[in-house]
Amino acid sequence: MEPVKLGPEERAGKTVDDDGLYERIEQLVSEEHGLWQREAEGATTTEERRRLESLNVSLDQYWDLLRQRRALREAAEVARVRDPEVVEGYER
Repeated sequence: MEPVKLGPEERAGKTVDDDGLYERIEQLVSEEHGLWQREAEGATTTEERRRLESLNVSLDQYWDLLRQRRALREAAEVARVRDPEVVEGYER
């Protein structure tokens, strides 16, 4: 499996927010649609078919990354410091 093809911001070590990931996904989807169109016309090369497979893997990776981020944010919202009255009532 090929790794995600990182965009310029990611390669430069910058943190990319969810909006940046969605933008990258849109770019990959646009490229994918163009290749699917060429495939439907019977005009793709072997290299383009490989690229299509690579795009599919990269899109799965980006969507998975977004799901992970969302889950981590939601988990962080659930775990929060409780009031002293609550924690001091715990049995030790």
